[in-house]
Amino acid sequence: MSKYTTGEVAKLCGVTVRTVQYYDARGILVPSEVSEGGRRLYSQKDVERLRIICFLRDAGISIGSIAQLFAEAEPGRVIGVLIDEQAQALEKEMRACQEKLDRLAYLRRALRQAENFSVESIGDIATIMENRQKIRRLHRTMLLTGLPFSLAECALIVLGALTGRWWPLGLCLMCMVPYGVWISRYYFRKTAYICPQCHRIFRPTLKEAFWARHTPALRKLTCTRCGYNGFCVEIYQDKKQEEESCFESNT
Repeated sequence: MSKYTTGEVAKLCGVTVRTVQYYDARGILVPSEVSEGGRRLYSQKDVERLRIICFLRDAGISIGSIAQLFAEAEPGRVIGVLIDEQAQALEKEMRACQEKLDRLAYLRRALRQAENFSVESIGDIATIMENRQKIRRLHRTMLLTGLPFSLAECALIVLGALTGRWWPLGLCLMCMVPYGVWISRYYFRKTAYICPQCHRIFRPTLKEAFWARHTPALRKLTCTRCGYNGFCVEIYQDKKQEEESCFESNT
């Protein structure tokens, strides 16, 4: 039967001698015999065991878990649990890495669009990213609440064109006016804007915000802090967050 020294078994499995010694010290790769001169000798079975250890380590399974696996009388019961735990840990790590990549990609896009970049611009970008999910939910709420009115309006226009009965459309429009006022007030109570010049968060008047030119993420406003007039970035900020922000700036 073939016997291998520490260096030979390390070379066969593509690891360092120090790695083999470490696994020996941890008790998961004990040599089959020790020569009279004190040399540690490994059998072919030990080589196969080392290959299994290396495979599991490459999958990210810890030394402690591998030791537990080898200690089990029925390892089949344990390996499934170890695989599931490691898969969940890797998925969590992948999500964290993806979030970091998304942040970097967003930062890169924002820097390309920035007219006058400064260190404070990074703070603006951080605020925008932190509010991204909230502002998306707000936009989705606006869309879902307004959709029934839009569908009803289209249907009543068709009905009026076909039957000549326009009073249902007039009634619908009368209902839409108070809804429009309410939803606008609700929306602008939940939003604020970052001035690209002074980098402060401000809230315009309802009238100015309502009539301002805008895109899904920008609105042309006059900053109440520095007087800048131009497109400002929209973020989510309710009254509670605004009070906290004012308290922090005052302290």
